[in-house]
Amino acid sequence: MRPERVDFGIFMAPFHREGENPTLSLQRNLELIEALDHLGYDEAWIGEHHSAGWETIASPEIFIAAAAERTKHIRLGTGVVSVPYHHPFHIADRMVLLDHLTRGRVMLGVGPGALPGDAYMLGIEPTTQRPRMEEGLGVIIKLMTSDEPVTHVSEWFELHDATLQMKPYQRPTMPMAVASTLSPSGMTAAGKHGVGVLSVASYSEQGLQALKTQWGYCEEAAAKAGRPAPDRNNWRIVMPFHLAESKEEAIADVEDGLMSWNNDYFVNTLGAPNQSPVASGREAIERLTGFGGVIGTPDEAVATINKLQEVSGGFGCILGLAHEWATREKTLKSYELMARYVMPQVQDTVTWIERSAQWARDNQAKFMGGATKAVLQAIADHNAAKDEATDGVGFALPGSASSAVPAKDEEKAPK
Repeated sequence: MRPERVDFGIFMAPFHREGENPTLSLQRNLELIEALDHLGYDEAWIGEHHSAGWETIASPEIFIAAAAERTKHIRLGTGVVSVPYHHPFHIADRMVLLDHLTRGRVMLGVGPGALPGDAYMLGIEPTTQRPRMEEGLGVIIKLMTSDEPVTHVSEWFELHDATLQMKPYQRPTMPMAVASTLSPSGMTAAGKHGVGVLSVASYSEQGLQALKTQWGYCEEAAAKAGRPAPDRNNWRIVMPFHLAESKEEAIADVEDGLMSWNNDYFVNTLGAPNQSPVASGREAIERLTGFGGVIGTPDEAVATINKLQEVSGGFGCILGLAHEWATREKTLKSYELMARYVMPQVQDTVTWIERSAQWARDNQAKFMGGATKAVLQAIADHNAAKDEATDGVGFALPGSASSAVPAKDEEKAPK
């Protein structure tokens, strides 16, 4: 069943080209979240990375603490904490602290770790990352929700009668989600533990095709664990977009930036096996928009979101992939267009406004005729009252024969 309301947010890796001032890049990230808070976006998810030079936020928790002090409403999530890189106790304890500092605006997103270089530097065998993420998540949930001390002995961490000092601010705990790409592991972990899903590769060809079957893995895992069917409101889909007044303007805005993002980072730096170089920005745009991305107008964004809803069977939140393919001004304008013209259509916040406007159009002759009649009547009543007020005072209405001549009786009246 499709959710009644779709939330909007961003998934911020972030992506910054090599050679830029990293301090200023981080400030732009914070300023973007401030702007989204003002525009009414619901969520922002911030990633954790430690290598490759483009995705430069090492601790989403620290970044969230800074962003929370600059914002009022937007919810802030780790998108994601790479669980195998940390002791699960530290993840739980720090997130509970953030939950209190933000008065309940934080969300915990977890994943196995995305960049191979990160795992290599930490001496982590890649084949262990997904099982460790799932194991760590289970322990984190117990620490945040159980009244009993937690003892857990693993090949990579230990806990002995462990308890947190504070309960989460949000009860029973904060919203949680597992990152899911193409394999069933993310969806399976989410269903097993009763948490949400961040589909971070839904805009690729493989990712879009996988949307048709992905939620089934979550439902199967929940049933196997004896849990209720998962709520599609907790399924978040990442959708790259850049909007402008016209499609040609949107294309011109991002051609160079999108080609660099694809060729310089994913192909030449990461060597991503599912990415191939493009010869032009337009080729990159065609590839992106052929699946789940939007480079175009607000109307195209509405159509694409509706298409994704149909393909997936329904989800609760669209997360724009935060990028800097265009200039700062153009990028902020894109987010504004999404807030002004796409969100209202997708969230059904304008149908009653449109109904009211149509009702006025349909009845304008009747309403304006009555209003005109009322104005004329008010003028007539005013004139009549004025005539009545001057009667017997000795002055006639302007233009009458006696209007300039004082009454003789009044001149002789004693003082």
